[in-house]
Amino acid sequence: MARYRGPRLRITRRLGDLPGLTRKSAKRAYPPGQHGQVARRKRSEYAIRLEEKQKLRFNYGISERQLVRYVKKARAQEGSTGTNLLKLLENRLDNVCFRLGFGPTVPGARQLVNHGHVTVNGRVLDIASYQCKIGDIVAIRESKQSRKLAETNLEFPGLANVPPHLEFDKTKLKARVNGKIEREWVALEINELLVVEYYSRKV
Repeated sequence: MARYRGPRLRITRRLGDLPGLTRKSAKRAYPPGQHGQVARRKRSEYAIRLEEKQKLRFNYGISERQLVRYVKKARAQEGSTGTNLLKLLENRLDNVCFRLGFGPTVPGARQLVNHGHVTVNGRVLDIASYQCKIGDIVAIRESKQSRKLAETNLEFPGLANVPPHLEFDKTKLKARVNGKIEREWVALEINELLVVEYYSRKV
């Protein structure tokens, strides 16, 4: 499955608030489609797990294949698979840029990375999926255009608070990764255990 490029509010109406996908909120509180306002039948356990999985995919802007890869990595690590999965997704370079406020959404932050506006440890890095490591310095490239883009986005950041594992210098547009994110600082409302259960028979 390719990355989603369709209407974003349609997704948030179905899945709920996804801060990484869009900062807009839907005017209609019911799901999209012809039968959106009709009372729906009780959802099956599979449907509930599928919905939680879709929340991860759309919020972090990744394909199904990428998500399967992250689930396998999370399973191979020590500790809770669900928490490990969230930490891997939060550690992506595009998401770190989003959490710092360099981009209004994860797709917006990914565009900054892809267009060479972001440096890691002093070198331009245009790989959005790069896993930020402890000690990495993530910064905006020293060019007028790059700084202007980031400063404009920082005036209205997608999320108000920078998580404490990121030590951010707003004047220099630079941050140091001091660790991995704690579960309570993940901005997405999700039951990651249901995602792990969804993949338990598939991966």
